[in-house]
Formats: sequence, structure tokens, C-alpha cells
Amino acid sequence: MSIIKANKASFPSLLNDILSTDWYGGYETGFGKQPLVNILESAESYQLELLVPGRKKEHFNIEVDEGQLIVSAEENTLKNEGVKYTRKEFGSAAFKRVFVLPESVNQDDIKASYEDGVLRFVLPVKEEALPKPKRTISLT
Repeated sequence: MSIIKANKASFPSLLNDILSTDWYGGYETGFGKQPLVNILESAESYQLELLVPGRKKEHFNIEVDEGQLIVSAEENTLKNEGVKYTRKEFGSAAFKRVFVLPESVNQDDIKASYEDGVLRFVLPVKEEALPKPKRTISLT
């Protein structure tokens, strides 16, 4: 088996340099690698999805503080004593993401789940912020 070194000028590498994105589950900032996020909105709730594969539920620290949802995890390294990597392309770097919650979100009923490498949040909208059903007003 021969070992071939990666070409630094490869197409994904050039795009990473230009767009500051990571092809394997995050994007690079001045603060390190951040997980990719999807935010979905409906009349009843917001849904937030973070792509964070290779973790366990206990690796996450999730807080709501002063109108912000704070999601973080420490670096998760596998300790292999006496093992020398010939090539190592993946790991679980520490991250911290802060999301400002809209005033319409009911902060007391936020739910979170982690399955198949995706951390999901359901952020329900307060009842008073839900759209009111159409009604007819009769004349007197």
C-alpha cells in the first residue's frame, strides 16, 4: 500500500479557501469549526437542526439565557495510546453556537433530541403569537 499526500490545490480545498466552508460537516470561522445549521419556520414553531455526527447526548451543553439558545460541546477525542495515525481527517472539535430567540418563542417549552448525527430543537411559538383564525363579525 502506498501513501499519497493530499494535493493542497484540490477543487474542494480551493472552494473551502474562497467560501470558508468545510465539505465534511461544518464551516470554518475565526473561532474554529462550527456545525452546519438548518432553521425551519411554521406558524406553530421554529425548528433548528445542527449537523453534529459522532457525538453522544451527554457531549452537549444546551442552555437558554436572556433570550438566547446556547449550544456547545467540548472536543471529543478518542484516546488511542500507542497508536500513530498515518492520516487523520476527522474528529469532533469543540464548538459553541448562540442563537437569538425571537420574542414569540415560548422559552419554557423548548424540546431537543439527538438522532442520526442531527441535534434537533423544536421552539414553540407562544399562544398569543399564533395566527388567529378567520371569524365573521355580525352587524348590530
